[in-house]
Amino acid sequence: MWKEEDDKLKKTFEFKDFNQAFRFMTGVALVAEKMDHHPWWSNVYNTVSFELNTHDAGNKVTDRDRKLAKKIDELAAQFGQ
Repeated sequence: MWKEEDDKLKKTFEFKDFNQAFRFMTGVALVAEKMDHHPWWSNVYNTVSFELNTHDAGNKVTDRDRKLAKKIDELAAQFGQ
């Protein structure tokens, strides 16, 4: 479940290993580029964390962030998340 906090949508995913996390991140990168809406994210081994907000809207959560969060969830579901 995404948490809205400090004008950001936040969520962390944990995968089986680094390779699975990296494949997930690659999928997110392709979707984000297509949407022209790029997340702040971090990766440590099998964990990928996101913070989403829209810079052009004064660093607030917008529909663009919610749409990207939904796409991220859809990709994560392919990995059993």
